[in-house]
Amino acid sequence: MPSTKLILISNEQVEVEGQLEDVGRLLQDAARSASGTLAWLKVAQTEETVGVNPAHVVTVRPGEE
Repeated sequence: MPSTKLILISNEQVEVEGQLEDVGRLLQDAARSASGTLAWLKVAQTEETVGVNPAHVVTVRPGEE
């Protein structure tokens, strides 16, 4: 399954499931919503659901396939 790597302002890296464009769209939608809205994504290795604050994302790039 395709994945996308997020690099956060804390320098933490999170690899989530999904195509780069799809994850980017989820982050953009959350950013346009009410303040504090999270983008809900699945961690690629564990399938754990995480909420990501789009304001904390510095870089979005393709993950390891």
